[in-house]
Amino acid sequence: MDSLKILVVDDESRMRKLVKDFLVKKKFQVLEAGDGEEAMDIFYREKDIALIILDVMMPKMDGWEVCREIRKDNTKVPIIMLTARGDERDELLGFEIGADEYISKPFSPKILVARVEAILRRAGQDSQEDTISAGGIVIDKAAHLATVDGKPMELSFKEFELLTYFLENQGIALSREKILNSVWNYDYFGDARTIDTHVKKLRSKMGDKGEYIRTVWGMGYKFEVDA
Repeated sequence: MDSLKILVVDDESRMRKLVKDFLVKKKFQVLEAGDGEEAMDIFYREKDIALIILDVMMPKMDGWEVCREIRKDNTKVPIIMLTARGDERDELLGFEIGADEYISKPFSPKILVARVEAILRRAGQDSQEDTISAGGIVIDKAAHLATVDGKPMELSFKEFELLTYFLENQGIALSREKILNSVWNYDYFGDARTIDTHVKKLRSKMGDKGEYIRTVWGMGYKFEVDA
């Protein structure tokens, strides 16, 4: 993990320095951008960025625009969004446009770094079960590729993790709390609609196989393939 590049995008130089210092201590290589346009220039110039930490409120291009632009070309690079706002609607919008994590300012740099490491660990994790399949859906963990009836699905990092979790727990009713703890991998105090938003997008990308993700009313979801 020593040589991994992380792009930190924030218009506050003190915030960038704070985040950079903690990441450098963990042997990450840090690239900095002070606005959205600069972030896009760096993103297209540097082809091996492992993760992006992206502030929402910035001049020239805000974080929402940057996230949307990146997701047009790259659905896999993990994006952590930072915001000074505590509005739940902002958080849901972030997930709608493809953000993977959402952290409100002020935050602990140590917690941020822990989340960065957790995301990168899960993104590159080795597993003896590299391939999982069910009902025409195949997940190749090593290649980070999911297909439905042989056709690749364009999934965000978090959507891929969620689908993998569902397939690994076929036939088991999963509460929203359990899904959050397992897929988001931290104590999450936001609204359960975070999961509902991801499930809705995931179902649409699965086509008619989306019905495999069944709603368990009052509880959560269950992935089940018809016999």
